[in-house]
Amino acid sequence: MINPEQIRLTQARNGIPWRKWGCYLSERQWGTVREDYSDNGTAWEYFSHDQARSRAYRWGEDGIAGISDDRQILCFAIALWNGVDPIIKERLFGLTGNEGNHGEDVKEYYFYLDNTPTHSYMKYLYKYPQAPFPYDQLVAENKQRGRNQPEYELLDTDVFAGDRYFDVSIEYAKHSPQDISIQISITNHAPDTASIHLLPTLWFRNTWVWHNSDDKPFLALTNETTIVAESPNLDKMWLHCPNCEEILFTDNETNYQKLFGAANGSKYVKDGINNYIVHGQKDAVNPEQKGTKASAHYELAIASGATKIVNLRLSNIAAEAASINDEIFAKRLEEANQFYHEISPFTMTDDLRSIQRQAFAGMLWSKQYYNFSVKKWLDGDPDFPMVSPNRKNGRNSHWFHLETEDILSMPDKWEYPWFAAWDSAFHAIPFAMIDPDFAKSQLDLITREWYMHPNGQIPAYEWAFGDVNPPVHAWATYRVYKIEQKQNGTGDRQFLERVFHKLLLNFTWWVNRKDREGKNVFEGGFLGLDNIGVFDRSAELPTGGYMEQADGTSWMGMYCLNLLAIALELAQENIVYEDIATKFFEHFLYIADAMNKVGIENTELWDDDDGFYYDVLHLPNGKQLKLKVRSLVGLIPLFAVQILEPDMIAQVPNFQKRLEWFVKHRFDLAHNVACMESEGMKARRLLAICDRFKLKRILTKMLDEAEFLSDYGIRALSKYHRSHPYIWRTNGSEYRVDYEPAESSSGLFGGNSNWRGPIWMPVNFLIIESLQKFHHYYGNDFTIEYPSGSGQMMTLWDVSVELSRRLINIFSKDTNGDRPVNNGNQKFQTDPHWQDLIQFYEYFHGDHGTGVGASHQTGWTGLVAKLIQQLTEHT
Repeated sequence: MINPEQIRLTQARNGIPWRKWGCYLSERQWGTVREDYSDNGTAWEYFSHDQARSRAYRWGEDGIAGISDDRQILCFAIALWNGVDPIIKERLFGLTGNEGNHGEDVKEYYFYLDNTPTHSYMKYLYKYPQAPFPYDQLVAENKQRGRNQPEYELLDTDVFAGDRYFDVSIEYAKHSPQDISIQISITNHAPDTASIHLLPTLWFRNTWVWHNSDDKPFLALTNETTIVAESPNLDKMWLHCPNCEEILFTDNETNYQKLFGAANGSKYVKDGINNYIVHGQKDAVNPEQKGTKASAHYELAIASGATKIVNLRLSNIAAEAASINDEIFAKRLEEANQFYHEISPFTMTDDLRSIQRQAFAGMLWSKQYYNFSVKKWLDGDPDFPMVSPNRKNGRNSHWFHLETEDILSMPDKWEYPWFAAWDSAFHAIPFAMIDPDFAKSQLDLITREWYMHPNGQIPAYEWAFGDVNPPVHAWATYRVYKIEQKQNGTGDRQFLERVFHKLLLNFTWWVNRKDREGKNVFEGGFLGLDNIGVFDRSAELPTGGYMEQADGTSWMGMYCLNLLAIALELAQENIVYEDIATKFFEHFLYIADAMNKVGIENTELWDDDDGFYYDVLHLPNGKQLKLKVRSLVGLIPLFAVQILEPDMIAQVPNFQKRLEWFVKHRFDLAHNVACMESEGMKARRLLAICDRFKLKRILTKMLDEAEFLSDYGIRALSKYHRSHPYIWRTNGSEYRVDYEPAESSSGLFGGNSNWRGPIWMPVNFLIIESLQKFHHYYGNDFTIEYPSGSGQMMTLWDVSVELSRRLINIFSKDTNGDRPVNNGNQKFQTDPHWQDLIQFYEYFHGDHGTGVGASHQTGWTGLVAKLIQQLTEHT
């Protein structure tokens, strides 16, 4: 029997708008590039958290546990006041990149507990202190700390002392696509009774000011406990708020008088409800009970250990007919349990199942409405102060074609509330497990003409669309295709073909822009690995000359093989794609040849003495020097691997002839490709940069616990550099790479990222997948010492399983009941109200697995959900 959530997904595919409403609010709209209209591009300073409660946004909205329609016309979120804070809590607080000692950082505790692909059921938990929220303390303490000191977190203050805080749980359950029950449960953990003001808030995104439109929407009171929302662009909606004390109305418009000393456009402004609640300003809200922003007001006194529940209903059914029925929550939760059990029916512990479920929840809660027209942003709006002419030559000025108004998967809706191209590719893998349609839409969108540059470049991210991310889009496209094919028995060939054609444009961009001398050796810029190298690879080198990158070239080898795999798949039904497959086959041979050649006139990326790949620096005097940093740069060549199945090759005879011709007539190229000329297990062929000999030498270092292998995965930089830093001196300056297992101690190359020792989930995932592919070819005859020096021999499949375990163990309870991700944080380790709440960090400490960086980057860290499924399915 098909479970109800799968039925809803099928209905959504056929036009029933189950995804019309979802958790599409950002968690931070302030401090973003799109809201920055400064003369000098200082986004963090131009629009601050302090201004956000009083200043209308231009491009989107934010809120706590919020939802909106898919064009973010109408929004709902909760606001809270503990009676002592200087402001009501309408949005999450954190530090900007210039305030934090390790860059941007949210300073709140909130958790994505559950969600389904159609958002038929959603649950979110926010922990709200009863003491005054320490806004100034958090800013001041982090500001005075150096980069070599840990961040000062909310738990480091005393606001949770004595458990004086509220758990605020928000659940949503859909009756139909536009009929949503909302349940807010507030638990008092303090030893005595405490009061809290709950303000469920409904508002319209401000479009009328910027668009100079007469079609202004409105909210109004229809009875004592019901708000009606009317807009020319959305079905009429009602918010039913039984038992509320009052409903307060204002307008979602800027308080110009407060912020800029200018006249207000509206008598009632965005911070009116805040001023009414906190400061008792009765004239701050509209007595006519209408506007574009409204809050129901509940003041709740909650005894120690008790929970009070408030039920609401947001519906396209008139409130008089929309009764409050909390049975819908239990029903939708039961359906969610059924759905997720069918996704992963394999035997696993309750703890593992909870980790996986929260990972999926984080993926789904991290969807966001993303609206940005770069041309309009560059030009400025008619009713807005004139923008600086510097903008025309500044940030993103060459991306004036980019026009977005979509629901996108975000890396993190607070620290990274904008899409990032290579993040999106990794997001698609766990999404494909639960919602292949959404996964495909994400990969398709990023290659559409309103995203992709006319020259074929894929936009990187909002701070600099023109930066270069690793080309992993083809890999993700093929993986999503294969995941869906395994689930349904058939793959979506139209999707595969459509994205493939756009990727041909992007591949051409790479070849034309990043292969300086036409030798198939690529210089890709920083490639997302912010500070992994000696020099800033996106900037002019201090030595002069240029650098040829082992990782850039390897990424391109991987890209070739991914496109080859797609072309061969498409060729099964359309023989035309044989020619394209042959093109990528031959191009890969030239890239592999460039990676592995050794000679005076050639770039020597492989170092035979060390058994490792390195970047090569080309100096102005013609000298070539290897930059012998043992980092992921030398492991990425492992990603360029593809297995050719005999059955598939038999279906493409022209491709097979060309392959055999190369084996026979171009030995100078074929011998640089691993085992192309010989058959492996079950007559498979292997295309890879690393042959058997190089593979063993690289893995010997990678699986050495004194180098790359941590108890929690593969480090980004070898631990060897802890006692042997790599140092380069030129022109009186010293450049160095030290092993740093957590946050970077330097602000170099972006500063708030670090690839000099921590464990990153996405590249570990690719390592595991590559080992599985090599095993698929070599079989059990190929074994390697794991860990290096242990005397214990394992197949590559077994190594991949063990690496998966180490990564999963970051989040799992150890024998002491502690989770490594929470290392040193006793509240999370031992408190029963905290210890099962998982935060999916951006990356992890290279020695003890502690979460580091963005605390809710479920985006690519959500890959752990796929690892859990693979581990439990195959062991």
